[in-house]
Amino acid sequence: MTRIISGRAGGLRLDVPPSGTRPTSDRVRESLFASLETTGLLDGTTVIDLYAGSGALGLESLSRGAARCDLVEKGQKAAQIARRNAERVARATGTRADVHHAPVRAFLRGAARIYDVAFLDPPYDISPEALAEDLAQLRPLLADDALVIVERATRSGAPDWAPAGLRGVRDRSFGDTALWWGEPAV
Repeated sequence: MTRIISGRAGGLRLDVPPSGTRPTSDRVRESLFASLETTGLLDGTTVIDLYAGSGALGLESLSRGAARCDLVEKGQKAAQIARRNAERVARATGTRADVHHAPVRAFLRGAARIYDVAFLDPPYDISPEALAEDLAQLRPLLADDALVIVERATRSGAPDWAPAGLRGVRDRSFGDTALWWGEPAV
């Protein structure tokens, strides 16, 4: 079971797609958001959740004080589930996420919003080159003090930040899952 861990929608159960996605575990989300909350980084921010699946990362952000959130998911079934989850969270928080049924790069090419926090939880089998291209497409949409968090298999290694004009600042492993934090290299 996936749920919103804390904030205005804390405890709210989220649906997850029956296959094709890998929801971020409660343990990983709890650690990630505890870290983000201590910095005050979520308060009033604009968030993007790429490869959103159920939308758990972006919706957790809204529950904890983010002002806006875009959930981007190319799978039709997953996007429908993310939309239902977003409606539930909106009822609990008064803040609605925009769900976009689109491939990540196609969405990023047409996006005009500037983001303070970006979550990327791509499929584990995405190539390092494809991830680097996604980060490069994302970079022009990031605020100067933005934070980018990439979740991947530990064995995949750190993202290649440099070609996108980003730099790695932190990482943490949770068994087979790792989180890498990056920021614009200004």
